[in-house]
Amino acid sequence: MSVLLWMIGFFMSGCQQTAQDQVSRNAGVPASVHAQADTSVKSPVGADYLLGKFNPATHPDFVKVDKPYTDRAGMMLRKETFEAFKKMWAAARADNISLRIISSTRNFDQQKNIWETKWERFAKDAPAPKDRALKILEFSSMPGSSRHHWGTDIDLNDLNNPSFEAGGKYQKVYEWLSAHAHEYGFCQPYTAGRAHGYQEEKWHWSFSPLSKPFLEEYKKTISESDITGFKGADLAPELHTVEYYVGGINQDCQ
Repeated sequence: MSVLLWMIGFFMSGCQQTAQDQVSRNAGVPASVHAQADTSVKSPVGADYLLGKFNPATHPDFVKVDKPYTDRAGMMLRKETFEAFKKMWAAARADNISLRIISSTRNFDQQKNIWETKWERFAKDAPAPKDRALKILEFSSMPGSSRHHWGTDIDLNDLNNPSFEAGGKYQKVYEWLSAHAHEYGFCQPYTAGRAHGYQEEKWHWSFSPLSKPFLEEYKKTISESDITGFKGADLAPELHTVEYYVGGINQDCQ
């Protein structure tokens, strides 16, 4: 009887694993990527993490990104994101496509520096605070609302859309990413044609097995009143920062 029960248990376990693998194949994402997503859901992150108020260099879930994946010092990513990217990088290289990370994790202080630099730069052309904030929000997030806080999002190769379009230097890179990035768990959050949010960013890709649950956690726990501590922060509620900018992404990334 014990042998029979063992055989039944073994058979059922094999069927469950086969079913999981089939779901992964149907979704175009490796089974290992889904396993990482399961792990992230079991360990929800706190408000400080979602707002970028931590140091990635000392966080146990982050690792340094170095050559050949980037030419820039100080790049950090979640371990799961980096492992998935390395697989994607190798597959792209086999197809003669070069992927290079030019921006990765940015915490609150780094995003604040970007935001306030632009706040001063656009002061002459957009003296009204709301107009100035909207100008910055075409491509840059308010500190505390950036997906780059989470260690799941990367910018690749260039920060100009024409570079990835017909005749551009990275046209083939974008075509390859559009066809294959989902196989490694990556999606493009800022596509054309969305009702709200930032302009299209063909260079920005997100590791959705982690960023999806992080986004859900953000929408449940963070409000505009939490987005503070920088010039123009008082405009966050009026500009619907959480709904329009954090939530205004490609449906495939939600």
